[in-house]
Order: sequence, then structure tokens, then C-alpha cells
Amino acid sequence: MARFFWVCVGGAVGTGARYLLSGWVLSRLGSSFPYGTLAVNLTGSFLLGALMHVSLASGLVSPALRAVLGIGVLGGFTTYSTFNYETLEYFREGAWLLGVANAGVTVIGCLIAGTLGLGLARALSGH
Repeated sequence: MARFFWVCVGGAVGTGARYLLSGWVLSRLGSSFPYGTLAVNLTGSFLLGALMHVSLASGLVSPALRAVLGIGVLGGFTTYSTFNYETLEYFREGAWLLGVANAGVTVIGCLIAGTLGLGLARALSGH
């Protein structure tokens, strides 16, 4: 139960960090492109890749701390980093078909799900 609590606290920290970074980038670069989201996804992917390598290859980061930082902080910061890491692991393991399938199904599936959600909301609201 303690690990769950700390993952939740880490998630709050990550969410706040996402809000601050994306807002800062938006104020600097404007809203003509989703630069804030891009900055968050790039930063989160970099940090999760580094965290996982350090924790798994060296043992310098305990499994509990890895959960708080990886699932909590970085999960709250961006779930894209997890998608990125999982896809890269498929490629690293030589499972190219699974990596491409994960990327394709995720991107296309999420676009379809978003379109369906938008359509349902529009139908229910009459707009």
C-alpha cells in the first residue's frame, strides 16, 4: 500500500511538471504547433529510457524507486514515454513486427478512438 501511495504522489508531481513545462514552452513558441506536448513527450521519453537503463543495468535504482519515478512521476508527466520505451524494447529484442504493430495500432487505434469519442459527444450534445 505504501508503494501505491508514493506512485500516486509521484503522479501528482509529474502532472504538475507537465503543466509547467508545456505552459512555459507555449509561452515561448506560441500555439501554431503543439510544441508543449512535443517537449513533454521528448523529455519524458528521454528520462524514462535513461531511468530504465540505469535501474536495470546497474541496480543503482531500487524497484520501488523505479516504480515511483517511472510509473508515478514519468507516468503523470507523459504516458507517451511508456509507449516509446515498450516499442523500443521490441526493436531491441529483434521483435520488429511487434514493435511496428505496437506503434501502428497505438497511433491508428487512438486516432479512431478519439474520433469515435468526439462523434459520440457531438451526437449526445446535439452539436
